[in-house]
Amino acid sequence: MSAPAASPKFTPRRFRTKLLVAMMLVVSASVALALYLAQRSAAASAEQELERAFQGELTALHHAQEVRHAALVERCRALVGKPRIHAALEDGALDLLYPSAKDELRDVMEPADAAGDTAGLHAEFYRFLDHLGAVIVPPGSRDVGFLRPEEEAQLDLHGLSAQPQLGYLERKLPDGRETVSEVIAMPIVSSETGEVIAAIALGFRPAALGGLRLDSGIKRGLWLGGRLHAPGLAPAELIGLSAEVTRQLAADNGAGTRFGREIDGVPHLFFYKRLNPGSVFPPAYEVCVYPLTELRARQRQLRWQILGAGVLLLLGGLAASHFLSGRLSGPVEKLAVDSAENLAQRARAEAALEHTSEELQRAARFSADASHQLKTPVTVMRAGLEELLTRENLTVEECREISALIHQTYRLTGVIEDLLLLSRMDAGRLKLVLAPVNLAGLIEAALDDLSAMPDAPNFEVETDFPDALSIAGE
Repeated sequence: MSAPAASPKFTPRRFRTKLLVAMMLVVSASVALALYLAQRSAAASAEQELERAFQGELTALHHAQEVRHAALVERCRALVGKPRIHAALEDGALDLLYPSAKDELRDVMEPADAAGDTAGLHAEFYRFLDHLGAVIVPPGSRDVGFLRPEEEAQLDLHGLSAQPQLGYLERKLPDGRETVSEVIAMPIVSSETGEVIAAIALGFRPAALGGLRLDSGIKRGLWLGGRLHAPGLAPAELIGLSAEVTRQLAADNGAGTRFGREIDGVPHLFFYKRLNPGSVFPPAYEVCVYPLTELRARQRQLRWQILGAGVLLLLGGLAASHFLSGRLSGPVEKLAVDSAENLAQRARAEAALEHTSEELQRAARFSADASHQLKTPVTVMRAGLEELLTRENLTVEECREISALIHQTYRLTGVIEDLLLLSRMDAGRLKLVLAPVNLAGLIEAALDDLSAMPDAPNFEVETDFPDALSIAGE
């Protein structure tokens, strides 16, 4: 018999360890996925909340700006209705225009510091435009506000409109500082013909660069002519942000939109909106910069909270995995012990069968060898006895004894043939041939064996036995 093939070494401890590791991996992956989804959801919720706050603050700013703009328009409309200004324009006395406007616009041109102006309702300069929209140059700039010739040229409308026009003008002050002024060009309508005969352009400090400040963290600026004017940002930031806003404006054709950008590693949200849609002045955009430091801090806090909860969940999952792996590996460990015992019993049975097989093989070889070795001496012995029986000087008693010895040699021959038959059976070389059998010889041999036994009874078969044998043979 051949031994079974060796299987990989298996122990209950190794199975329990593998089960624990697999469960820990599943728990860790599940917790990591849950943490990732929870963090994304919390970050998105925080971002949406801050965006809502941002939109609310922008709405408040824009509402305040609309109220201020409406007040400026009403103030300008009241100014153009002054009778002295109308008289100078309708009579063509342009040399009296600015001297007459000096007294009429005294309260408008009052310095902001003296009037306590916090909303930019006092003008920084004013200029009159003729019926073609060209600037009427004042005799001096002391009372009308300082403007350089190139800046006055930017006020030229190349034609007048019946609607107020809003624009923005980049200026350079006498001390060298750069600023931007909000310009409102209010048409002046003739009281006789009802036609637009001139216009007055007043410049105010824009709300995007001063005034109207809320404690919201929003930094406001104004984009004009490819440059961003925002006092709250550094020059390096202004250069990069101006290019970004210019690129965004070119991409969306000037429609109001938003975008995000990092400044000094801090994410910022930007919103821009055109301030003078439909105006003949160059387009100007209000830009609001909202730092997301609060969002970053809130996200960091949520991240630590989620990580802490995840660590607790992971520890709980690992403890549960350890407990469940012990419970689940119990039946497997018992099965492994039973299997080891069965394998030991099988090994012992196989060893016993191997030993028995070897004994049987040795017995079969001994029977075959003994049969071959005994067959020749018995044949020689029978031949010698038969030759001895043919002598004439033997008595009847001696003949009987020699005949009995010859009979015993035949019995020995039968025993030897039986041994050979058994050896063939053990070797698997015996083939059964089915054929009719003469029972007379078998019965006679059986009776002969019986009579040869020491205490066998004496059978009387002389009278009717031949007839019985003949019947059995038939």
